Amino acid sequence: MSDNTINIDGQTVPFLPGQTIMEAAMAAEVYIPHLCHNPEFTPHGSCKLCTVSVNGRSAAACTMPAAAGQQILNNTEELNANRRALVQMLFVEGNHFCPFCEKSGNCQLQALGYYLGMMDPHYNHFYPARAVDGSHPDVLLDLNRCIMCELCVRASRDVDGKNVFGLTGRGIHTHITVNSPSGRLGDTNLAVSDKAAEVCPVGAIIKKRHGFAVPIGERLYDHKTIREVQTEAHK
Repeated sequence: MSDNTINIDGQTVPFLPGQTIMEAAMAAEVYIPHLCHNPEFTPHGSCKLCTVSVNGRSAAACTMPAAAGQQILNNTEELNANRRALVQMLFVEGNHFCPFCEKSGNCQLQALGYYLGMMDPHYNHFYPARAVDGSHPDVLLDLNRCIMCELCVRASRDVDGKNVFGLTGRGIHTHITVNSPSGRLGDTNLAVSDKAAEVCPVGAIIKKRHGFAVPIGERLYDHKTIREVQTEAHK
């Protein structure tokens, strides 16, 4: 019998050499909540939602290599409470008005709020003043909804080879920037077909003229939890 197994919440999960805990879990259809992780990109570890307990110590599942014999706790009351607090902070640090958002029903942040039992924001809203850039003919950039996952940054750099987006500032002043002389999206070479235009898990990057093509009530997470959607995607 192979020694290349880990244990997640009592379930034996095989892994291949070089895989992370997240990669092994996804292959075995074990759901670990996450926002910044995307299997197409190098693991990033920024959102911390995928934090699990590995042999009694906290680690990000998306960056922690799987190793034989690891005893991992994932779906526990304490870990999910911490994840819920992180999601609550993401909601209050931006301007997420779900009933008016084109991404409602297709938004991973919203879906995680439902999955984790978030009933209220808990913290005071920041109501930050953030820009909306409609200068591009096909793509809208609404920084009110940005959660700084950097998926657009990585997609543009690593897949599209264009470096349209970047991250600047520190702490609460961190924000996505557009790499053009004017700072406007319309002055970049971003194409609507680029990976960076479709990878946003929230409603910060929206393709114009597509927002309500699928009615609310018939969208991805309207009838299935994010756990169901993401585990089914790896069957």
